[in-house]
Amino acid sequence: MRRSTVALASCLALLALVVASCGDDDGDGGGGGESAEGKKITLVQGVKGDEFYITMGCGAQEAARKAGVDLDITGPDEFAADAQIPVLNAVAAKSPDAILIAPTDTKALFAPVQQAAETGAKIIFVDTTLENPDVGESQIASDNLLGGRLAGEELIELIGGEGKVMVENVNPGISTTDQRQQGFEEAIKKDPDVEYLGTQFHDDDPAKAASQVKAQLAKDPDLKGIFATNLFGSEGAANGLREAGKLGDVKLVGFDAGPAQVEQLEEGLVQGLIAQKPADIGRQGIEQAVNAIEGRPVKEKITTGYVTIERDQLDNPKIQDALYKPSC
Repeated sequence: MRRSTVALASCLALLALVVASCGDDDGDGGGGGESAEGKKITLVQGVKGDEFYITMGCGAQEAARKAGVDLDITGPDEFAADAQIPVLNAVAAKSPDAILIAPTDTKALFAPVQQAAETGAKIIFVDTTLENPDVGESQIASDNLLGGRLAGEELIELIGGEGKVMVENVNPGISTTDQRQQGFEEAIKKDPDVEYLGTQFHDDDPAKAASQVKAQLAKDPDLKGIFATNLFGSEGAANGLREAGKLGDVKLVGFDAGPAQVEQLEEGLVQGLIAQKPADIGRQGIEQAVNAIEGRPVKEKITTGYVTIERDQLDNPKIQDALYKPSC
């Protein structure tokens, strides 16, 4: 009898374990956390109205629909820390489950982003990042060093491998454009026949960039090439060259491929564009936010590629896919 009792107890214990195991499979299972469906995510752009961020938003919206999450998109009226911080604070006050943000300054946005994270929001950096990005779950951006190197290589080819060149940049302290300048400088250092005249900062003001280009031409009338790290620099540099009667003589490579940049390329004001993949950045930003909300593995750093565009390539369907959108 004793032996039968022990055997029965053992069988009952084993059955209980099996039932418990089956119950776990029907529940949360592998510890992946709660579902992201119906959760709220906000994308805080670097600036409203920029086709780069519009295209990023289109990619984010597509991914959000697929994941079943609610997505809001907002941003400041200008690309500046003092304009973006109140926007971020207002977003954080609504306690979204995740925030995708393109910080406008590597240092000034640290404390506001930290405060947003303390509300429980998962932070995902898209395009730009912080000097200390540890508060973020993931960073998704173009490899801006590579983009700068590609711009340098393109400009060297356009000027025939020799001559004086300069950079039109925005402001120091922006992670993306700082790295583009650095990559450009690395590329031209490899060619001893290219003379680097340095960088001018235009504060996102095309008129200022135009004046700087004209001043540089007055000092160096044999200037051969310009790299503009964003659309405002490209627009201003092209205007400066037109006003100085140097269009075509001085080669210009711009960054990004919005409608205005493509029009400049078609008109011959710009000879080359380095296009990023903002829709891919937005899509992957949402995917990583969903992973973070659901407690699944998150990729800490993701880099996206580039397409180099010249005027005679614009009819290529692959090139058309790389152009930025004014709307979704």
